[in-house]
Amino acid sequence: MVDDNDKSTPNAPTQTYFRDAKAMAATPADVKEYPSSYVFIIDMPGLKSGDIKVQVEEDSVLVISGERKREEEKEGAKYVRMERRIGKFMRKFVLPENANVEAISAVCQDGVLTVTVQKSPPPEPKKPKTVEVKIA
Repeated sequence: MVDDNDKSTPNAPTQTYFRDAKAMAATPADVKEYPSSYVFIIDMPGLKSGDIKVQVEEDSVLVISGERKREEEKEGAKYVRMERRIGKFMRKFVLPENANVEAISAVCQDGVLTVTVQKSPPPEPKKPKTVEVKIA
């Protein structure tokens, strides 16, 4: 068992690290590149938009996270089998340099989250500067 407060081995993975790694491994995603954008597609069945967070960390890391909670049990009902995943989920993606982190949109429709990150326009080539030569 790993304890977040254990300072005896400073480079040992923490419990938070293991929890985050498990959440990331259980959240598969598709990533597409278009001429003007990057699109991240993740299945989120049964989640409301309030259960999902889309953030950008350190100006270049897209973080998609949230939590699927267990349904409240109704009186007299009990689970015979529970296979659907519950708990926290998270994915991190390092965005390319040309990603415009100011132009990100996220839509969740029919249980599929689609996050679109627009690309920044390519920089215009610098024109040579002409300096007028004066005769002294």
